[in-house]
Amino acid sequence: MEMPAPDARIMAKKAKLVSRLQQVLPKDAVIHDEFETRAYECDALTAYKCPPLCAVLPSSTEEVAAVLKICHEEGVPVVPRGSGTSLAGGALPTADCVILGVAKLSAVLETNYDDRYIRVQTGRTNLSVTGAVEENDFFYAPDPSSQLACAIAGNIAMNSGGAHCLKYGVTTNNLLGVTMVQMDGTIVEIGGAYLDAAGYDLLGIICGSEGQMGVVTEATLRILRKPEGARPVLMGFDDNEVAGACVADIIKAGVLPVAIEFMDRPVIRATEAFAGAGYPDCEALLIVEVEGSPQEIDDQLAKIMDIARKHNPVELRESTSAEESAKIWLGRKSAFGAMGQINDYMCLDGTIPVSELPYVLKRIGELSKQYGLDVGNVFHAGDGNMHPLILFNANKEGDLELCEAMGADILRLCVEVGGCLTGEHGVGIEKRDLMFDQFAPEDLEAQMKVKDVFDPKWLLNPAKVFPLSATETRRAG
Repeated sequence: MEMPAPDARIMAKKAKLVSRLQQVLPKDAVIHDEFETRAYECDALTAYKCPPLCAVLPSSTEEVAAVLKICHEEGVPVVPRGSGTSLAGGALPTADCVILGVAKLSAVLETNYDDRYIRVQTGRTNLSVTGAVEENDFFYAPDPSSQLACAIAGNIAMNSGGAHCLKYGVTTNNLLGVTMVQMDGTIVEIGGAYLDAAGYDLLGIICGSEGQMGVVTEATLRILRKPEGARPVLMGFDDNEVAGACVADIIKAGVLPVAIEFMDRPVIRATEAFAGAGYPDCEALLIVEVEGSPQEIDDQLAKIMDIARKHNPVELRESTSAEESAKIWLGRKSAFGAMGQINDYMCLDGTIPVSELPYVLKRIGELSKQYGLDVGNVFHAGDGNMHPLILFNANKEGDLELCEAMGADILRLCVEVGGCLTGEHGVGIEKRDLMFDQFAPEDLEAQMKVKDVFDPKWLLNPAKVFPLSATETRRAG
C-alpha cells in the first residue's frame, strides 16, 4: 500500500481533530477554514505570522478542559490566546497547533466589596474589570496601555503592569486565585479569595508563566477603594539623562507617586500630533501623579516639584482640573498608537534599576547612532520598566534584522546593569534566545523541570520562553 503524501496525512489529522472538537463545542466555535484561521496567525508582534491548524473559542472552563483533553490525546500543541495584544509573540501559533481563544469567557462571576475582590472569567478585558465595580467607588489597579483591549488571561500570563504599578504593583500583586486547566484536561483551583494560600506558592509560578503551565479560565482579583483624589504634574527637560536623574532623585527622596511616566522628543511630537494633549516641545517629558486627600496631594507635589526645580526643567505644570489631568494621560496612553501612525517600530520591554536610568538612556542613544535606527523612549520610569521603540522600515530588506540586533543589544544592556529581559510583555518568541544572557544553563534547566511537571509532553504554548533548541529536545522526549 502506498503511504499518503505528507499533506494528505496532515489533512487527515486535521479532519480527525476538527471532528473530535466539534463533538465537545458548538460547530461555530471551531474555526478551521484556511482563510478564517488567518485572523489568528499573529498577535501584536506582527513581524511574525503562522496560520494555526485551527482555532477554538470555548465558552466555559469545562469546554476548555474538553478541548485540552482531546489535544493531549492527539498530541496536538495548544497556544492559549487572550486578546492577541502580546508584543513579544506570546500568542504566535505554530503550523501544527490549535489556538485556544478565551474571548467568550468574559463574565463577572462574583463581586465582594467587604473582602475587596472580584472573580471573573479571564477573557474579560482589563478596563472592564474596573468598569464592573467603579459605581461602588472601587477599581482594579493594574492598567497596561492596552487595557481597553487586553484580556485578564494575557495579563496573568505576562504578569502585566501599567502606569500605576509603581504604587499598586503588577498583576501578581493583585491576583488572589485562579481556576486553571492543565494540558490533560484536569481542572485545578489555586489560591482563593484571601491574602495567602496554604502550602507552596503555586500562584507565583502561574502568574508570568506565559501559558506554559495551563490555561487560566477564571481569576480572583483584588479590588481597591478609589483614592479621594489624584493629580499629575507635567515636567519638561532639555536632556533625557537629566530627566532620568530627576526620576532617580524622586525615588531616592522616599516620595511614592502613584506613577512616573517618561517620554522623549520623538514620542512627545507623535503623541502631540495624535492626541493634542498640550505637551511642551522638549527633549524629555515626565508625568508624575500622586493621590490622596487634597492636603496629601499638595504636600507630595510640593516635594516633587522642589526636586524637579533642581534639574532646571523647561516646563513645570501642575494640573488644575480633572479635564486637564485626563488630557495629560490621554497623550501617554496614546503613545504607542501615535508612533505606529508615523513608522513601523518594535517595542522592547526591559527592566533596570532606577538609578541606572541616566546611563541606560545615554547608551540607547549611542546604539541608535551605531545602528542608524531612530529610537523613541516611552516607559514606566518609576519602576525602571523601559519601553524603547526602535523605528525601522518593514519594507526595506534587512531593516527588521537590524532592528532585532539592536533590540538584543538594548536588552543585554538591561541585564548588564542589574535588570532583566522583561518587565511586563513576557519573553514569548522575541527574547527566548536571549534567555542564556539572563540565566545560566542550570538555572534554565531548573525552570524547564517545573514545566515538565505541569506539561510533560511540552504541548502548551510551544516554542516560547525557552530557547528553541531546548524546547525541541524536550518535545522529542
